[in-house]
Amino acid sequence: MHHHTKISRLTGAALLFPLALVLFEFAVYIANDMVQPAMLLVTSEFNVGTKWVPVSMTAFTLGGALLAWFTGPWSDRAGRRPVMLTGAIYFILSCLAVYVVHGIETFMVLRVLQGVGLCFIAAVGYAVIQEAYEETSAVKVTSLMANVSLIAPMVGPLAGAALAEVAPWRSSFLLIAGIAVVSLIGLWRTMPETVDPGTEKTPYSTIIHEYIDLFSHAHFTLSALCIPVICIPLVGWIALSPVLLVHDMQLSMVEYGLWNLPVFGALILGNIFVSCLVERWPLGQTVLISIWPILLGCIIAMAGLLVPGRSPVFIVTGISLIAFALGLAFSVLYRFTLMSSSLPKGIVAAGMNMLALALQALGIEFMRLTYVEWGLPGFTITTVLFAIGFVLLSRPRIQHEMAIRATEMTPN
Repeated sequence: MHHHTKISRLTGAALLFPLALVLFEFAVYIANDMVQPAMLLVTSEFNVGTKWVPVSMTAFTLGGALLAWFTGPWSDRAGRRPVMLTGAIYFILSCLAVYVVHGIETFMVLRVLQGVGLCFIAAVGYAVIQEAYEETSAVKVTSLMANVSLIAPMVGPLAGAALAEVAPWRSSFLLIAGIAVVSLIGLWRTMPETVDPGTEKTPYSTIIHEYIDLFSHAHFTLSALCIPVICIPLVGWIALSPVLLVHDMQLSMVEYGLWNLPVFGALILGNIFVSCLVERWPLGQTVLISIWPILLGCIIAMAGLLVPGRSPVFIVTGISLIAFALGLAFSVLYRFTLMSSSLPKGIVAAGMNMLALALQALGIEFMRLTYVEWGLPGFTITTVLFAIGFVLLSRPRIQHEMAIRATEMTPN
């Protein structure tokens, strides 16, 4: 046990564990982003309609929400290392299991089981980084990791589309399992143990009461709602864009991958903006500014419905502006929400995660239904409704939070 000395210098050796963790995170994320473009091949092999394409992402997201409440408390008791390593082995097996699937229903069950891999990243992996590193080092490592997790949605669709052209769709799961095996070896060799599993832990019944307590605070719940509401247009786009671009607009797989670049490029740009401005501006300012690209994006997306002919330009531009706004807002909203409750941070983070993933799964389903019913207009209007919902929900929260901070800073 060496959790008394926290890591402060980010030497090569100190970065090996976050690197292994990021590789695992990358593997789990591309299990979503890389598989979406292959879904058209999956549905045709199983002889089912394209309406199943977005269900794959709903199922995966749902898996992420399933166990999030449990993995944190479990690692408090059993130790972070064994739980994380178990999670990695479990995820590898769930990817390899694709080789025995021969029907869409079993495939979707497997997608839920693969999504459970998400539960180990935030609740266990990120907790270790907060515990093992000094605050400034932890923030630096977390922001480096965040950038890697943003690369997944950029690399994923392109790599998935390219692989789908040359290899059977099951091979993408083999590739993902391979990446996860490398990360497992890295985690096994470098992951520190930051909790003492032998000590007395709170009983599970207390944890349930803590969750009830957490969600009964309106301020926390409303703040936590802001995150999935602004994410839904983007996750809905990831889920439905193979059908919209390839099936409806008749673009090639590679064109589909390229049309996704501006969306994720804008998201990364928003994140870079925040890291540059976070020192200079009061925390929360970027969220208020994000309202403008959101409104502009909504106008452009809606304008696309009035123009004759089917071009991806309008909807991609609209979604890209919303993605830029998400980049501006996300890390600040996350910080504000995490700090809005005095309960143990493990519980708060798990609560936020579950709420976000469960609502995103519902949101994808809602966007899928409106799309099946009304096509691109249905998808566009739902996107706009969620975006405007975010503006109405987040603005009073952020102004309230900034006002509190301003009063705390002014001397009486």
